[in-house]
Amino acid sequence: MLADFKKFILRGNVLDLAVAVVIGAAFGAVVKSFVDNIVLQLIGGLFGKTSFNDALILQNADHTKVYLKVGAFITDLLSFLIIASALFVIVKAFEKLQSLRKTGDVEEVDEPLTHEGALLTEIRDLLRDRAA
Repeated sequence: MLADFKKFILRGNVLDLAVAVVIGAAFGAVVKSFVDNIVLQLIGGLFGKTSFNDALILQNADHTKVYLKVGAFITDLLSFLIIASALFVIVKAFEKLQSLRKTGDVEEVDEPLTHEGALLTEIRDLLRDRAA
């Protein structure tokens, strides 16, 4: 059972997914910082406040006050649209690079291996042979 788990963990898909999650979290932090520190500051310069969170719609119904936090929703929606746009641009750029690589328009440079590179290649091949 432990061997099956090890095989599962060392498959390329799981490692790729782990890397994607870590990079996604880091990218999310960068985009959030961009939104909070650049975009919303520009909005603050135009409208006097850095967010719409204070924008409310007050509804009086049967002597109770209902506050609809429309401004907070607009701020979150704006953040989402900026993050989605950034991801869209990155995915499109990645797809373009992948298509160029498949058609062969991108030249891959074959440089001679260093001593360390040759050792790593040999280790990789030995591990592959052991697994098979």
